[in-house]
Amino acid sequence: MTTPLISVRNLHKWYAGVHALKGVDFDVQAGEVCGLVGDNGAGKSTLIKILSGVQRPNRGEIRIDGRLVQITSPKSAMKLGIETIYQDNSMVPTMSIARNLFIGREPLRFAIGGLGLLDYQRMREGAMRAIADVDLQVRSPDALLGELSGGQRQGVAIARAMHFKSRVLILDEPTNHLSVKETSKVLGFVRSLPAQSVTGILISHNLHHVFQSCQRIVVMARGQMVLDKPVAETNVDEVSDAL
Repeated sequence: MTTPLISVRNLHKWYAGVHALKGVDFDVQAGEVCGLVGDNGAGKSTLIKILSGVQRPNRGEIRIDGRLVQITSPKSAMKLGIETIYQDNSMVPTMSIARNLFIGREPLRFAIGGLGLLDYQRMREGAMRAIADVDLQVRSPDALLGELSGGQRQGVAIARAMHFKSRVLILDEPTNHLSVKETSKVLGFVRSLPAQSVTGILISHNLHHVFQSCQRIVVMARGQMVLDKPVAETNVDEVSDAL
């Protein structure tokens, strides 16, 4: 067996006396898309928040490529190559596509004492390359994000992760509130991740979406892992029974 890209061991998390994660072990291999499912309160959101640096565990360890790491903030997760796309998208509708794509990583024309002028041309050019790489059709990198459909916004978020060479892309309910056509496009993005050398973790309540786009499915219930199988070796009925 190769060393997992992400390896979680004996992870525990308490919230005011509620034991949200109970000794979770979870591995993700490089180049796979893993579906993570479970009912509300199963612990999947807590696990993802820990991997993305929003929460810290009370006990347990996380390894990246076999190396013990401390993920103390979203920025530290990004430095490790872990990017998270939440269902509310966490982008700014009143800013352009280019500004959203580079938010928090804006290139500067020059800087003095940490302050400088933004390099808008580099952002526009980088945005055009990024959205072309995921085959996203938009009018201009200067278009406001708020003018885009829900599926296009998810496409911009995925393009951002690709552009900055994220190793792991966590997608939290990315098809919520999307049309059938937009959902199909986003699932296509998810299926294309391994070809882009990106490892994916898809969180979804829609089992059919998971079976369409993932190679492996992991089920959580009551803060524990209760099923972990390749998609080809299980079915919707077995997964539903495990929830």
